[in-house]
Formats: sequence, structure tokens, C-alpha cells
Amino acid sequence: MASIHAEVVINSSPEQVWEAIRDVGAVHRRLLPNRVADTRIEGDIRILIYPDGQVIRERIVDVDDTKRRLAYAVIEGARQPITYHHASFQVFPEGSDRSRLVWITDLLPDALATETRARIERGAQDMKRTLEEAAVL
Repeated sequence: MASIHAEVVINSSPEQVWEAIRDVGAVHRRLLPNRVADTRIEGDIRILIYPDGQVIRERIVDVDDTKRRLAYAVIEGARQPITYHHASFQVFPEGSDRSRLVWITDLLPDALATETRARIERGAQDMKRTLEEAAVL
């Protein structure tokens, strides 16, 4: 099983970063406004709608405010033929006014790891930009 780890340091407090990450229904506004067109919540399912019309359904597995950890699993709509996808975000303090966001994704088949890693790394950089812009406001 491929395991992809991406980390990014964000010039925003851990509280602010966690507030945006845990807001599972606002990915399109708070994390990836240029990559996700809309987000809907139906029970424990998050539905991401992309600008090209693609729809991905994710099960929200856990939102842990104490550990500042969000876990989710893609259950339908992945672009590639993924048979297993589980991921988590965790926010750690990096000094008093910065945060380290750790994004870990486990997936099958292994052959999709390179393409998925590139997408995750771009996504982490996009989230960093969005969160830092929000911290300045």
C-alpha cells in the first residue's frame, strides 16, 4: 500500500488552521477555492464538486479537536481507479504564530502513488496560500 506524507509550514496560528481544516463543509471557501467549486455535507459524507463537474464522495471518519486531526476516506468518484483511499490532516504548532500541516494518504493500487503524490503536494501548497491569505485579513 502506498503511503504519501506531505507537510507544509503555514504562516498562521494552529487555531486558525485547525478551524479551517475542521470546517469539513467549507473546503471550497476555506482551503481550495480555486480547485473545488462546492462542498455539501450529507450526514457523515462530504461531497466535493469540482469545476469540471466531477463529484467525489468522502466519508468523514473523525474530527478530533484535541489532537487537531481530521480523517476521511474517498468512497466514490476518484479520478483514477483507486480501490482504497484513507487520509488525514493534522495541525501542529510551529512556534506561536505558525503551523505545520501534515497530510497523510494511504492508497491502493500502489501504481497511482506518483500521480497522487503530485496532486497532494500541489493541494498542500494551495491550502498554504489560501490559509496564509486568510490570516492576513
